[in-house]
Amino acid sequence: MFLLGTIVDVVAILFGTAIGYVLPRIPDRMRDTVTVGVALCVICIGLSMALSDMNDIVLIIFSVVMGAIAGELLQIEAWFERLAHRLEDRFRQVYRGPIAQGFISATLLFCVGSMSIVGAVQDGLQGDHKTLFAKSVLDGFSAVVLTSALGPGVGLAAIPVLVYQGLIALISHLFGSFLDTPLIIEPITATGGLLIVAIGMQLAGLRKISVPNLLPAMILAPVAKVVIHAISHL
Repeated sequence: MFLLGTIVDVVAILFGTAIGYVLPRIPDRMRDTVTVGVALCVICIGLSMALSDMNDIVLIIFSVVMGAIAGELLQIEAWFERLAHRLEDRFRQVYRGPIAQGFISATLLFCVGSMSIVGAVQDGLQGDHKTLFAKSVLDGFSAVVLTSALGPGVGLAAIPVLVYQGLIALISHLFGSFLDTPLIIEPITATGGLLIVAIGMQLAGLRKISVPNLLPAMILAPVAKVVIHAISHL
């Protein structure tokens, strides 16, 4: 079953959210310290990804700048916030606390990364679930901590994870190995790593960054690399 890895990941996120929600109330000072600790780990993961493709640093800079311009013009963050607040209204009878921040932060953290793409491609191409199984363990633990800090909105991130990874797995299953190439994976990994660093900075309270408005960079980077590669081989 080529969607098994994605389904396990979704279940892990929901299970981690449930654990984080039912845990005894964590003192504010302890919660803040734990959140900063998680933020530092997120930044470390993002940096390791961002530095994995230094050969394409100029291309990545170009993609991030142009992606930021495109994201601001498209107002992607506003779309995210409208969706998040709509979900808040739907769940108001069950939970009256903030949902939007947890949903947005968790969605970006769980979806922006090489493990999501590589794992979903392996899932679709070969029925190999190992990468997504490993990701599900990381996402489950992250969901516990994020839920204790940001609330149960973290669990709603399971929906975009299911759609995002499921679509990649389905496309890979139907159309072969187009996505399973360094031309695609490397620039997405490096660019996604920078976005994860931005998420970590937000979790640490260092700076408010419009991460959703940077998402077009993850599309521009592999497209630009494929075009450059094609031109260089003419």
